[in-house]
Amino acid sequence: MKKLVIKDLYVSIEGKEILKGLNLQINPGEIHAIMGPNGNGKSTLLQAIMGHPKYEITGGSIYYGEDNILEMEVNERSIAGIFLAMQYPNEISGVTNSDFLKAAINARNEEPIGLFEFIRNIDKAIDKLKMKDDLAHRYVNDGFSGGEKKRNEILQMMMLKPTLAMLDEIDSGLDVDALKYVSETINELFKENQMSLLIVSHYERFFSLIQPTHAHIIIDGKIVMQGDYSLCKKIDEEGYDWLYKELEIKPVKQEEVLTYSLGSCAISKRG
Repeated sequence: MKKLVIKDLYVSIEGKEILKGLNLQINPGEIHAIMGPNGNGKSTLLQAIMGHPKYEITGGSIYYGEDNILEMEVNERSIAGIFLAMQYPNEISGVTNSDFLKAAINARNEEPIGLFEFIRNIDKAIDKLKMKDDLAHRYVNDGFSGGEKKRNEILQMMMLKPTLAMLDEIDSGLDVDALKYVSETINELFKENQMSLLIVSHYERFFSLIQPTHAHIIIDGKIVMQGDYSLCKKIDEEGYDWLYKELEIKPVKQEEVLTYSLGSCAISKRG
């Protein structure tokens, strides 16, 4: 199993600096929660790790195991075991979920997956997430509700079995039942595959179901405080005002930050 090591990372979007010397290490088998006010760099961090071409790395390094992933294309990072469940999943008309997932799985393996094994696995994933039986034959996210799109991201995660899964507000748009199915699935995958998780969310309710081993607060492009799950609870109960006072920092003026879709982190390449 590999660890993720980020050192002194600087990232800009269209000339605007978002991450400003961020440091983070995720060891195998850890669950890291990322919290912070909007517009301070949470999603930017995940997109930079995955390799979105519009997020310019202006300084620092990201290593996953021995691999310098800043030298790798998006599809190479995916094949190395990194997965991103996106905040705003794309619709891909004309490509069925089954064709999409088979292509992504086969890109990771020397031998193509057998048809019966694939059908068995996708049927199991669909049942686990309580999704519609015809999902395999539907176009990727085409006509899906917001909650269906989020569950489809977790279904992809189940099928691809990454070693590092990053979830960008995967809980937003989920009703109570869907949140239960998704959190149960994430917990099972974590235990079965000994993966690492990096989760962005604003809600302690979701973290209470996942129970992070580590928690980090990002403000103005840097991690300013770290702790365990109890830090998530404190933020939920008290907000960020106490943190500003304790660290003697001023709230960053929230500006609209463009969030770009990566398309699919499963097999996409930089274009």
